[in-house]
Amino acid sequence: MLPKLKFALAPILLTFSLGGCLQPMYGGIGGDNLRSELAAIKVEPISDRIGHYLGNELVFALNGTGSEITPKYRLVVSVAEKVQTPLIDTISGRATAGTVVVDANYRLTPVGASEPIAQGTAFVAAGYDRTSQRFANVRAARDAEIRTAKALADQIQIRIASALSERK
Repeated sequence: MLPKLKFALAPILLTFSLGGCLQPMYGGIGGDNLRSELAAIKVEPISDRIGHYLGNELVFALNGTGSEITPKYRLVVSVAEKVQTPLIDTISGRATAGTVVVDANYRLTPVGASEPIAQGTAFVAAGYDRTSQRFANVRAARDAEIRTAKALADQIQIRIASALSERK
């Protein structure tokens, strides 16, 4: 009976021994709160329509309060978008599906400095159906752009949060 008890207690003891090694990413760091650090990021304007969507999503992800900020950091993002049509109708010769592929290069620097805290490339692809109706295709492509902007903002926000939490 005693060997069975050892195996039953092993996961519990392992959990307690590793409990001090981990810390929550959004918990307090060095007296400051990571949320306040994220809220102090100024997102520079991003070109193109997808850039507009991405900029709005980043502002919401980093500072969802809507309050004015005193920026400590600058986030510069550049996007490259392309649309691929992987499926073609053999009878009409028209594309029946499309994929919006977006690459976003980002760079987070402290205000007044040039050395980046975080930089990298985020990549997202979103598919949509195409029909013979032109305006339905335009709207479907725009919805795919909005989905990619949300996914890119999530990726960039998580990477920046990780870099800021390691920095403190």
